Amino acid sequence: MRRRSFLAAGALSVPLVGASTANATPKLATASEQLAQDGWRKLKGRKVGVLTNPTGILKDQTHVVDSMVAHGAKPTAVFGPEHGFRGTAQAGGSEGDYADPRTGIPVYDTYQATPAKIQAMFTKAGIDTVVFDIADVGARFYTYIWSLYQAMEAAADLDFIVLDRPNPIGGKAYGPQLDPAYATFVGLKPIVQQHGMTVGELARYFKGEFGLKTDLEVVNVRNWRRDQLDTGLPWVPPSPNMPTQDTALVYPGTCLFEGTVLSEGRGTTRPFETVGAPGIDWRWAEALNASGLKGIRFRETYFSPTFNKFQGKTCGGVTLHVTDPHEFEAVKAAIAMLITAKSLYPNVFAWRPDNWIDKLSGSDRLRLMIDAQAPPDEVVGAWQQELQQFRRTRQPYLRYR
Repeated sequence: MRRRSFLAAGALSVPLVGASTANATPKLATASEQLAQDGWRKLKGRKVGVLTNPTGILKDQTHVVDSMVAHGAKPTAVFGPEHGFRGTAQAGGSEGDYADPRTGIPVYDTYQATPAKIQAMFTKAGIDTVVFDIADVGARFYTYIWSLYQAMEAAADLDFIVLDRPNPIGGKAYGPQLDPAYATFVGLKPIVQQHGMTVGELARYFKGEFGLKTDLEVVNVRNWRRDQLDTGLPWVPPSPNMPTQDTALVYPGTCLFEGTVLSEGRGTTRPFETVGAPGIDWRWAEALNASGLKGIRFRETYFSPTFNKFQGKTCGGVTLHVTDPHEFEAVKAAIAMLITAKSLYPNVFAWRPDNWIDKLSGSDRLRLMIDAQAPPDEVVGAWQQELQQFRRTRQPYLRYR
């Protein structure tokens, strides 16, 4: 039997969201937690390849691969995304191919590999099932979802199982949609900037909207709601510059500063929450706090990055403090930040010469509108129609209320 026998009992695949008892709130359980509680019985006898990284953990912080091994369901292979299986590489890097010292399992590096190369890795590893377990942070330009997409494309003749996890910034969609002409590994397919979906929902969307032939099974999170940010799960930085859930909340917006000459806070203890450059002062925070943005306060700050942009130089800027995550809109806040920075500091602010901002925002529209001095509401309004269409299109693929 193929995937249809994987969850024959049905209990693990039913979306148990919102159930409650009179005396207690049901505990959230990730898909991997549910399978681990069953001793990974459903994976036994399969030749499994696991695409994962340090976020693939259980509540006791045991990694899922180590748990599988301990329960006699040792994977045949492991596949690592950007930053690597064990997470040792910085942004834009990976760990290469190697044998995992802890388990002896061969590890293959899928980062920036084409689907054809990933398919060759699957064939070489001799697997019949791919299991995906990585925590995403909900932004189009976070590369793990594109590792998922390419692995699904490469696994057309294999069973593909996504072990779902909550979206740490919730289930609402915001921002512009990618123009396919600007597709890169920070956005391969037309989805909006803050997609508001879990990796399981995205996998279903990818299969349904982009014609993937993958034999897909999604194991749901139990008892998660789309508006639920406090999950009780341990936070493992999904990448070196994503240290906290607070970082994830602002990231779908402030990552746009990677497309500018300003520092996005890499080399500080609060990357993406701290943004600035030499020559920026208190006026930026004052202007932003006066702009009426909801759910956010900006603190005047000074910092000296230990690496990346302006290494060792004193920068002025702002630190973002989210006061109400349910009202805060990261993309809208970032647009206000870009526009006010360009207005207040015309001799400091500039786009990166390679127009990387176009790849991050999904087209040249954002850059051209800001250069034309369009106000924030006009910039945000420019993508409302495509955003509404995306929200409608994704609806059949959603699994949580």
